[in-house]
Amino acid sequence: MYSSFPAEAPLVREPRHVPVAHLVRGGVIEGVHHGSVVVLDAHGRVSFELGDPGAAFYPRSAIKPVQAVAMVRAGLPLEGELLSLAAASHSGEERHLAGTRRILELAGLTEDDLRNVPDLPFDPVVRDAWVREGRLPSRLAQNCSGKHAAMLYTCRLNGWSLDDYLDPAHPLQQAVAEIVEDLTGQRVARVTVDGCGAPLFAVSLEGLARAAARITTAVADTPEARVADAMREHAEMASGSGRDVAALMRAVPGLLAKDGFEGVQVAALPDGRAVAVKIADGANRARIPVAATALVRAGVDPALLTEFAGETLLGGGVPVGRVRPVRALDPDPAPDPLTACA
Repeated sequence: MYSSFPAEAPLVREPRHVPVAHLVRGGVIEGVHHGSVVVLDAHGRVSFELGDPGAAFYPRSAIKPVQAVAMVRAGLPLEGELLSLAAASHSGEERHLAGTRRILELAGLTEDDLRNVPDLPFDPVVRDAWVREGRLPSRLAQNCSGKHAAMLYTCRLNGWSLDDYLDPAHPLQQAVAEIVEDLTGQRVARVTVDGCGAPLFAVSLEGLARAAARITTAVADTPEARVADAMREHAEMASGSGRDVAALMRAVPGLLAKDGFEGVQVAALPDGRAVAVKIADGANRARIPVAATALVRAGVDPALLTEFAGETLLGGGVPVGRVRPVRALDPDPAPDPLTACA
């Protein structure tokens, strides 16, 4: 199903994105979100695509399950909630902070050893409470702190240096790059720095979907299977209470899903069917409804995804429209989507 030898890197070019979602108000398209979508079947073949899923792009935090697999392959012994947190873009809730402290304690380290950027909690309610209490931005509260703590723990276990663990030339990051190429099935096109300070690897949307599928179809007790099981069983640790990506994993049995900044979403089922979405303008309001419709195209029962149909638009407190994936994406389009959304 998958080659053992990575293909050439995807081309770095201006993406040929197309409309993937409409903002419909009162029967009129008020706004358009462009992007790209890819759906893989259970054999790893592209069964549907829209836009430019072959161009190089940065998957942002949607690559975290792959980074977690790389760390487990390098000896990271975490399981359950703490392994889910290692692949998380967490909300900054107390359980996320406590879990990150626990990983650091296992490594014999403290928050001062983290090299991610200080930030406020990602969740707006948690963040507002944090500010009311007079608390300042911290590395622990930043949404990638679980990953960074796990990176430090991996370095400690392997005897690798700690101060420079974010350097792309560091043994840890070299190991991550190797697994990114292994699981995506393609060479990395570019390397830059993510918002948290960690190296970020440019792959294609198709490659991202392929990596998620290889993680969900892995044999039990392998590093891939351990990461998938941890994230599915502890979805709130990989995201947070009330987060749409956790709700998506709860709604679809066996689904592994991970979001990323700038409108990225990847999701894969245990049999290898997978979808990946990139919203060109980074809009979250389009990310989930487009991904949900792509999952329907992949064969997921639409009844499981009704809560992800699209954000309702209000006019004077009354529903007057919603965000709706384009007809080209919908496997069973309504006769008149504009009227249906009015």
